[in-house]
This record gives sequence, structure tokens and C-alpha cells, in this order.
Amino acid sequence: MTDSNLTVLAFSNQLSDAVEKAASSIVAVNARRRRTSSGVHWRKNLILTADHTIQQDEEISVILPDGRSITATIAGRDSTLDLAVLRLETPDLPTAEIANSTQTKVGQIVLAVSRSAEGSTSASMGIISSMSEGWHHPHRHGRKEKARGTAQLIQPALMMYPGFSGGALINPEGQVLGINTAGARHLPLTIPVALVDRVLDQLLQTGRIARGYLGLGMQAVRLPDTFCRSLNLSSPGGVIIVSVEPGAPADEAGVLLGDILVALNESAIEDVTDVHAILSAEQVGQSLTAKIVRGGVLTEQTITVGERPGRNG
Repeated sequence: MTDSNLTVLAFSNQLSDAVEKAASSIVAVNARRRRTSSGVHWRKNLILTADHTIQQDEEISVILPDGRSITATIAGRDSTLDLAVLRLETPDLPTAEIANSTQTKVGQIVLAVSRSAEGSTSASMGIISSMSEGWHHPHRHGRKEKARGTAQLIQPALMMYPGFSGGALINPEGQVLGINTAGARHLPLTIPVALVDRVLDQLLQTGRIARGYLGLGMQAVRLPDTFCRSLNLSSPGGVIIVSVEPGAPADEAGVLLGDILVALNESAIEDVTDVHAILSAEQVGQSLTAKIVRGGVLTEQTITVGERPGRNG
């Protein structure tokens, strides 16, 4: 056998060992009618999975690597980021070895690992194709979300088969880089470790993620250059207000249909995702200064951010 063949064989065995190592902490989650999803034993007695696969609040079961099926309960869920936390008693089940995701780079080899309802392990190999702040989640009514200022989301170039949602993306050492879900056009997307831990901590405290809320329907617009110069605007972008929810924070502040929002707290607004990026949990109850173009005149309104009603948005 040539040296090159030995090198390929060694690398192949390394990947196989990595999958085996990671699979010891990956379970199947039975919380929807037609098929199971996967989950990762992230911390003791806590399973992380994709929220969109949790389609029932009761009678949730988890299939362990040794084939046992045990009952799980929902400890918290964030439908916006598509993460859910399940609580269970997991005797002798190891927790995942978490990677330092700050060292994740485009071009690195990664594997997606899942577990089927029958208890078998599946894996898919590829590379990290991109790192992105924004993403489109098909289970959130087509609205684009941003994770600005938190952690970059991972876009892996690999195949994710049915049941892979909620499973782990790992490196060749078997360390977990994040939780897998689906992005735009159902392309693979991974929520990185840093963001998972941040959301998990808040979910364990409150069972939900607070989201800032203004009560506005918005649509991106582009203002003429001459108009921007006359108003001394730094950017030609903005969002026009197409609806105002009665009694919502924006309504209370006096925002009107047809207003064009161009900045929040001195941050330029280019499109709707810029608004959502500013409305973090920390902004709930805080006042924002909104720069609004109304009738050709630049005005300012103070809006006190509310908390989005309903479960996580």
C-alpha cells in the first residue's frame, strides 16, 4: 500500500472515529407525527434540538444511543432561532464535547451527525461554505432574521437528510460546532456553540426568549439621492410603515401609516432586518429614538420597546 493510500485510510478512520465519538451524545427525538428528528445531549439532562421539529407539547420521547426510549419534557424553546431544550433523566449518557467555535473558518471539513428512530447513526461530510450574520428561516413565516452582534451562523456545504435537523455539526476531532437546522430554500444551517449557549442560558432561566416589539408592518424603500441630500441623510435606505398595530408601542408613540423610518438610535435602517436586529431582549422596556421622514420633513419620535406577545414572537 502506498504512502498516499495510507494517508487517505488514516484520514478516513479519523472521520469514522469522530462520528462514533459524537454519536455517543446524539439522540433521536420523537415529537412529531411522521418522523423523528435528532438532538444533542448538550449539558447534563438537557437535550438541544431544532424547535420546528417539536410539534407536540406532551408525550415527547427520546431514543438513546443504546436503543432505550425515555420520556422528555420541554424546558424552553425559541422559535425565532429554531432551538428547543428538552429535559430528561439520562443515566450514563455522555454530554457532547463542545468545540471552540471562534476558530471555525470557511473551508474547514465538517460532518453532520444524526440518529434515526431505529437508533442507527447517520453522517454526511462537507465543508463550511460561509459564515453569515443573517438567515432566512422557512418556519418563521418567511421573515428574515439577523443574529447581528452575537455570533456568526455557519453555512455547511453538505447533504442533510430527513431526521438531520436538531443533530450536530462536528469537526474531524468529533467536537460539536453547533446545532443543525434548515435555512433558506431548506439549505443546511448550523447555529454555532456561542449562540446556542447564550440562548440555552436564557431559556433555562425563563423558558422563553424575550423579543423586542414595536407593532409595525414595514417594507424597504429607497429614497432619491436629491431627497437624501436635502434632509442630510447618511443613507438612501429606509422602511415605509404599511401598518400600525392599535395600542402597540409604535402606535402609542404616534407613528403613522406612510412614515418612513430611516434610523433607530442613530443606527441607519436599510431594510426590515435592521429593525429586527436592534430589537433584542435587552431593548425591552428601553426607549429608542426613531428618525422618521413624514411629509418630506425629518422628525424624531421616542418609542418605548415592548415585548413581543405570544410564545417567542
